[in-house]
Amino acid sequence: MTEKVRFKSVVGPELAGSIDLPEGEIRGWGVFVHGFTLGKDSPAASRVSKQLAREGIGMLRYDNLGIQDSDGDWGDGSFTIKVQDTVRAATLMAERGTPADLLVGHSWGGAAAIAAAAEVTGVRAVATIGAPADPSHVERQYDAVTERVLSEGSHEWFVGGRTLVLKRAFVDDVHQARLRDRIRELHLPLLVMHSPTDNTVDIANAGEIFREARHPRSFVSLEGADHFLTARGQAQRAAHIISAWADQYIHSSRPGGNNK
Repeated sequence: MTEKVRFKSVVGPELAGSIDLPEGEIRGWGVFVHGFTLGKDSPAASRVSKQLAREGIGMLRYDNLGIQDSDGDWGDGSFTIKVQDTVRAATLMAERGTPADLLVGHSWGGAAAIAAAAEVTGVRAVATIGAPADPSHVERQYDAVTERVLSEGSHEWFVGGRTLVLKRAFVDDVHQARLRDRIRELHLPLLVMHSPTDNTVDIANAGEIFREARHPRSFVSLEGADHFLTARGQAQRAAHIISAWADQYIHSSRPGGNNK
């Protein structure tokens, strides 16, 4: 079962979310943070979240600013806003009596999950899938228009079958992100998952994240998976691994919290 929710972005417009409700015994709750220009219904976000829900971990996945069912303009977003909106998503979960024990992030969303973790009260563990070690890795996707953006302030960018407006504030914000500091200061269990054949974000990024992280830290190689987890069964496999790894951290329920 899925519950539809909406909550306000830090910049004002409403964001659309879906909470995949846990089946059977409720083991915990979490927030899934999707990739760069993807969305809550992308294969990684929907399939991983639904499988975690089948295994008793309810997950909120939401569309970033201007993506799919969310209001606003994608061009008004940034890495900082994505992090802050992840915190807002976790706040929504706490307000409904199901505070997030777990943050899971895919690709650029993995970087955002790490950055947001310190600001989410009560989160117990963080898992990333195909995450870059530096948010500026996304520049490779829009490098053809970067000069126009910096000189003109904004420029249209065609990606994923649609046209988005890339703005200078977004580019500047990415340059100022200090993810390695956030990784070193995380002080939470971290699971780093990455495919050795990832052609979008090289697996070397996983090594960098793992080296920067403090214990308890874990690394799992997702052999045979593509970056977007579109191959049959790969997203579910990733969810199984997250579920088993997170169990020791999220198993104890909060009084009146994980029973909703």
